[in-house]
Amino acid sequence: MRQPKLRKPRPARMGDNGGPPLEEKPREPEWGKGEIARYFEWRSAHRRAWRKPTGIMLRRMERAEELGLTYEEYALEIMERGYYPQPEHVAAIVARRPERRRAGGVVGQSLKKMKLKR
Repeated sequence: MRQPKLRKPRPARMGDNGGPPLEEKPREPEWGKGEIARYFEWRSAHRRAWRKPTGIMLRRMERAEELGLTYEEYALEIMERGYYPQPEHVAAIVARRPERRRAGGVVGQSLKKMKLKR
């Protein structure tokens, strides 16, 4: 059995107690370099856009299943394009799946577990 190599203790300098460095690495806040108010406004708007009454959500889920889409894809089409997807729109929506999957976001997260059809 091999013995693990022991680290050599570093030479102590004057005033060094062997603790961690005092200078912290600069970190970027969650909201990035922009204004903090803008970040929280967008986050609040995003949550409101996806939170709908139960009746509306169930109706959209049923319609999405009929079309072979996820709820997130169906709802995103309504929010982005301003129309309710019809059977003739499904091919174009499915064609955008790989792009949305790479981009992440709400739809990308719902598509990660799905096996995409080519």
